[in-house]
Amino acid sequence: MTAWRFIVIIACAPMMGNDLQSYAPLLLHLILAMALSGVLLLLSSFVGWRRPSKIKNQAYECGVTPTGDARAPFSVKFYLVAMVFILFDVEAIFLYPWAYIFRQSVTGQSRWFGFVEMLLYIGILLVGYFYLWKKGALDWNRPAVRRDRAS
Repeated sequence: MTAWRFIVIIACAPMMGNDLQSYAPLLLHLILAMALSGVLLLLSSFVGWRRPSKIKNQAYECGVTPTGDARAPFSVKFYLVAMVFILFDVEAIFLYPWAYIFRQSVTGQSRWFGFVEMLLYIGILLVGYFYLWKKGALDWNRPAVRRDRAS
């Protein structure tokens, strides 16, 4: 028997043993990663310098001296912009594999199902997009409107 046939037989053979044997490499990897991170944390706490000062204990914000309260409320526009990024990131993540599978599908029924599925998905994304557009998240020139105060 040649080495090539031996490799093919091993690669095509079903997994034998119980579930623990098949997940043993993953379990070993996780245990080693946790052990290494624990050792590094302990080593840094034993070897590291401890010289606390007023400047070191102060909050650091990108080199800018912090002013005001850290618990100040953010503008709603910040969250709306975050929703825009999430909408388009999720769309891009889902659209590429779908397009590849849609192109590879041969049967007509699976193609139509995938096409209708994608139309529904894009429709849901458009509802979110129009919501953000109506709320003014895409208009950067208009100042934010405060509705909690009476004029």
